[in-house]
Order: sequence, then structure tokens, then C-alpha cells
Amino acid sequence: MSDARPNLDGPGRLLAVVYGIFAVSAGARSAFQISDDFSLAPLAYSLSAAAAAIYLLAAICFWRPSGRAWSLAVAALVIELVGVVSVGALSIARDDLFPDQTVWSQFGAGYGFVPLVLPIAGLAWLMRPATRREFSA
Repeated sequence: MSDARPNLDGPGRLLAVVYGIFAVSAGARSAFQISDDFSLAPLAYSLSAAAAAIYLLAAICFWRPSGRAWSLAVAALVIELVGVVSVGALSIARDDLFPDQTVWSQFGAGYGFVPLVLPIAGLAWLMRPATRREFSA
């Protein structure tokens, strides 16, 4: 029995893998932080958990493309981009709000700024007409 949904190659697979790695990384980090001492930095730890959930959603959308997956991926990446820019700016301007790091702190500096570049690259790829056709196939 064959699956009617397409599986993307190239950039779509790479995005799925990178988002999967970030989901595991951010998820493990937030789980440890939350279980270790949530009261130390509840905002930071909750944001790391939210980032992990967004990364997981994006990874699934890239891995199993469909029309709905395209819409969900765009929404997830827009939320991610707004989050990393907002948290990045706040973590620099008001570091008192973030007594501990999140994956998005200082625009993702702790992760080599990949959290800042990733949603931009993902959105650019998703907006290509060829990508939209692949997702709707």
C-alpha cells in the first residue's frame, strides 16, 4: 500500500532533520531546566519548552508535506521568527527578565545563531512556488 502524500528531498529533508535536532535539543534543555528549578526562571524555561514544541511541529510538517502541513509550517516559522527576535531583543535590553538562557536568548547565540537563521531559511524555502506545488501534490 503506497502513501499518497509526497516526501520531499533536498532542502525539505534537511529542514526536517535540523528542526528535529532542535526539537530534541530545546526539549531536553527545557525538561531539565523545568525539573531542576522552575522557579529560578519560569519565563525562560517556558519559552524553551514552547520553542521545542514549535520545532517539533515544523519538523513534522517538513517531513510529511501536505497542503495543511504547508500552512502549519508557515505559521510555526512565523511564530518562531517573532519569538526569536522578541526574546533576543528583550534578553539583551532587559536581561533581568531572563536569569537563565533560553534557546532564543540573544537571538540564539548559544546555538550559533541558528535559531535566528532557521525560520528565515525555512520561510524562504516554503514561499518558493515549486515548494508550494510539492506540498500540495
